[in-house]
Amino acid sequence: MRQIVLDTETTGLDWRTGDRVVEIGCVELLNRKLTGNNYHVYLNPQREVGDSERIHGLSDDFLSDKPLFEHISRELADYLADAQLIIHNAAFDVGFLNMEFDRLTLPRIADMCHPDVIDTVRMAKEMFPGKKASLDALCSRYEIDNSHRTLHGALLDAELLAEVYLAMTRGQESLTIGLDEDMDELAVASFAVAGERPALVVLRASEEELAAHMGYLNDIDKATKGGCLWLPHEASA
Repeated sequence: MRQIVLDTETTGLDWRTGDRVVEIGCVELLNRKLTGNNYHVYLNPQREVGDSERIHGLSDDFLSDKPLFEHISRELADYLADAQLIIHNAAFDVGFLNMEFDRLTLPRIADMCHPDVIDTVRMAKEMFPGKKASLDALCSRYEIDNSHRTLHGALLDAELLAEVYLAMTRGQESLTIGLDEDMDELAVASFAVAGERPALVVLRASEEELAAHMGYLNDIDKATKGGCLWLPHEASA
């Protein structure tokens, strides 16, 4: 399973009113392991960032020479292709990315990625009803160090979310987690050991033990008026 933990930073909260994406950060998980094949880009939103600079610290001057979304859209689509996305508050990020792809008449997230997007906000609310579901709150709950997170950053937040997601789903791992690479060798070794095991020792009941057992069953049979299921039919009769 190839999964991508994704986060975006934007100029505002609503793509419907013209807000745009200014940063995309992605962390790749392959079979629940970090691969290091991450994706990160800053984008020129072609509009002022406004008050959102207080959130992510990205200024108009910093973003002025960064690529437009249309310049990275193809490589981003190729990177995300067929992967399952893991997003904190998925509706927000997916809405913004779909808007950006729609502007270029390119396929939407649901058409290029695994249809089931994992929303870690929803997961957290189901696992901890009534508790805070923010990324900072989850980092605190799972003792993940986020002391270096003074501002929101797409790649940093994706890296933290990857650790949070793995911690939240730790119980879903197989009993052989971490041994997958050596599974063939272990299987061969187990068969070899099985062939060397000594024969099992069979201890049969003595005549006295059999008689005591039969007496116990007869007592049950009398107490239940012939209802002892463990007593042979002939003996019961």
